[in-house]
Amino acid sequence: MSTHVKRAFKYRFCPTDAQAAELSRTFGCVRKVYNMALAARTEAWARQERVNYNQSSAMLTAWKKTEELAFLNEVSSVPLQQALRHLQGAFANFFSKRAKYPRFKSKRKSRASAEYTSSAFTFRDG
Repeated sequence: MSTHVKRAFKYRFCPTDAQAAELSRTFGCVRKVYNMALAARTEAWARQERVNYNQSSAMLTAWKKTEELAFLNEVSSVPLQQALRHLQGAFANFFSKRAKYPRFKSKRKSRASAEYTSSAFTFRDG
């Protein structure tokens, strides 16, 4: 019997002003994508339809091609996809009665966060 060990690492870093601006933009885009996907799923649910992760991902691609949401192309796509995965998990928990219906993320109350996978970044100069 093999056991798998899950590991997570937390890093603290002090970003430059340019990096802080990029992170702020990323946090805003992640929140926007999460809220738009939640709204799309809620509307689909009202029509007795279900939207899965693949359909949400296709919506994200379409949103990026629109003029008013073209700014989504300026940030890494990895945190945007992760936001959709988190929403998928929230709905999975809701449907299995482990959680309440997912809520929209607020600019003021929500914690600014973005999840990068290991393939999304590299370390340079330590």
